Amino acid sequence: MEAPETGATAPARDRPGAAAALLIIDMINTFDFEGGEELRSRAEAIAGPIARLRAAFDAADLPTVFVNDNFGEWHSEKSRLIEQALDGAPDSLAELKPRECDYFVLKPQFSGFYATNLPVLLPKLGVRRLVLTGVATDICVLFTAGDAHMRDYALWVPGDAVATQDDDRGRWALEIIAQSMGADIAPTRERSPDDWLAEAHHG
Repeated sequence: MEAPETGATAPARDRPGAAAALLIIDMINTFDFEGGEELRSRAEAIAGPIARLRAAFDAADLPTVFVNDNFGEWHSEKSRLIEQALDGAPDSLAELKPRECDYFVLKPQFSGFYATNLPVLLPKLGVRRLVLTGVATDICVLFTAGDAHMRDYALWVPGDAVATQDDDRGRWALEIIAQSMGADIAPTRERSPDDWLAEAHHG
């Protein structure tokens, strides 16, 4: 079932009472814009950590939510956007293809919370903690983190699961996310997803 006004797709089974959710931001992407090729290569580098996070959430029976720009395709629907993005995509990105059990939320602007049903979906699932991953650290991840912080979500933004075109801007964005939003920015190689999920279970 798809909510036509916001572009969210319900998964095969709901998970009421989930303490945490994984958000994958703008990884379904053609990268056909200025600087896109460089960002694609950086997205490939973070695909592995994101895939491992999704596997950990699967094992804990917790939801994954794709939060994706519509890239100006106002008349497109989810399946067409996914098909365009994955046509010729490298294996690392293709492995992140949304599944029937994943949620998919289309956003018209930078933040995943702006003019989408994410602010309704997450409380319906009982989510109070979020892991934010994807691109770009200094734009859509940053704006989504800010809106999540204002809604009192506890945040983990793993430094090896987000990417941007400019390393300095990426570090700057992560510093803001950590210092101003109280988020954990430890990379997945330094922090076990299982440990974070154990905290989420009790949080």
